[in-house]
Amino acid sequence: MARLNVEDLVVSYGAVVAVSDISFSVEDGEFVSLLGPSGCGKTTTLRCIAGLESSSGGTIRLGDTMMASDGSDIPPDKRGINMVFQSYAVWPHMSVFENVAYGLRTRREPVADIKRKVGEALKLVGLDGFAQRYGTELSGGQQQRVALARAVVTSPKLLLFDEPLSNLDAGLRDRMRFELVDLQRRLGQTSLYVTHDQSEAMLMSDRIILMKDGRIVQSGTPRDLYERPASRFAAEFIGNANIVDATVIRSVPDRSALVALAGGITVEGHFSRESDIRASGQVIACIRAESITRASESADGVNVFDATVETVGFLGPLITCTLRVGDVRLRAELPARRPPLVGESIKVRIEPDDVIIIAEQ
Repeated sequence: MARLNVEDLVVSYGAVVAVSDISFSVEDGEFVSLLGPSGCGKTTTLRCIAGLESSSGGTIRLGDTMMASDGSDIPPDKRGINMVFQSYAVWPHMSVFENVAYGLRTRREPVADIKRKVGEALKLVGLDGFAQRYGTELSGGQQQRVALARAVVTSPKLLLFDEPLSNLDAGLRDRMRFELVDLQRRLGQTSLYVTHDQSEAMLMSDRIILMKDGRIVQSGTPRDLYERPASRFAAEFIGNANIVDATVIRSVPDRSALVALAGGITVEGHFSRESDIRASGQVIACIRAESITRASESADGVNVFDATVETVGFLGPLITCTLRVGDVRLRAELPARRPPLVGESIKVRIEPDDVIIIAEQ
């Protein structure tokens, strides 16, 4: 394992710049996700680190070794990096044992060592007893485990994941998320994971690097990105958020502020970043759907509003509903045990700490 350091990386195809001057690091043993919409450059970045794409500029360093520098790249097989693909890439004509042993055989390791290491890798991913089966005899989840075993069996310095769970059904995908994180923690493997699924990134990552249009727009822990989004894009992409245009009425040094929403409604909240405290004029207010709670009919005080229920949808333990507060529509997630009815007037409360005010549009 080793520290990955990417500095000023550029990947371009003629006049098209897919990745533009991005810099980040992944510490030894850390699990970091590159998150963003399709076409944001996250997979291109991953493939460039793996050596499957050529860099146009910048540097990629793994430990003390320079992997790429201003367009001069070390070949993929010399990098000590393994990658788990979205498509599994399990060879159907080979047994599970031979699939996992392939990398060890190309390194000409002794037969006894290959048998031991493959056995350990299969046990690690819960496939001991499957060694003689073929790819066509495995489920999607089992094939993904084979791909994981094949990736870890050679003890790479860095493990890369390119949306490895996106082809699995929802229930299996949820289980594999926990299994993958548990495996990474047990191995202490330095890992970089690409996904467009914000729930997946939030659940699995030590840190998230959020990308848009080939650039990094924000990075930090999942809690950082959720509680302190730095832009409208970050607020919309992470979590289930209502984004409302607002005007600052009053702000104070402790990051709290009073803002006016549409229809004259005023809301107390707090700025996402200390650097935004002096912001004035137009801002945006981010209100998470789960932050809106139902209040008693006699409730009053800060951020208590009359609301009209416009839609209601059932989600098991929760309902999702659209509320009209003044001239503002807000999406809320409320407990399903006492659901409101369409057309009903209710009172709702939003804690000031749950109203995130963002100066950057």
